[in-house]
Amino acid sequence: MKTYFTSESVTEGHPDKLCDQVSDAIVDELIRQDLDSRVAVECLTTAGMVMVAGEVTTRGWC
Repeated sequence: MKTYFTSESVTEGHPDKLCDQVSDAIVDELIRQDLDSRVAVECLTTAGMVMVAGEVTTRGWC
């Protein structure tokens, strides 16, 4: 079976880097508090605004 490997790379200061850090921090903290957490978090950013959206089921609290 033929497979393809792809990846995305962005430079320092790219908004994706900030969004990844925000989303990762939320997921990490919720899983630290409750290993059964279900987390689907997206981070969106534009000039002067960061928005976090998604769904969370957990017994923890951020």
